[in-house]
Amino acid sequence: MILCVVCAKGHVHDFTIFKDSRLPIREGIEVCVDLGYQGIKNILKNVSIPHKKPKGGALTAEQKAENTEKSKKRIPIEHINRKCKIFRIVKETFRGKHKNMAKTWNLIAGLVNFRYATA
Repeated sequence: MILCVVCAKGHVHDFTIFKDSRLPIREGIEVCVDLGYQGIKNILKNVSIPHKKPKGGALTAEQKAENTEKSKKRIPIEHINRKCKIFRIVKETFRGKHKNMAKTWNLIAGLVNFRYATA
């Protein structure tokens, strides 16, 4: 379920939007992110981030197994992202007024939550 939507104008990385939003996240919530969020452990404590392959090296079998488990947790999140992208607001240039972009995103999040809500 999508709980919050934060938007930014132009091409901005997701992690930059996250840092700028100062979104309050309770300590008991585990945050599952991908490798695009390097450095998030400096901001939050309960973060699940995959191991990064060292330059010129390789991951150990244990690290690969941990990455597999972490990616299994992220699969439902990626499916929700895909369901939002069906509306094409992310894939194409937003042609409306920028002040309405957050409203549009919240509307799409509500539709996705309504359509795919598990009872």
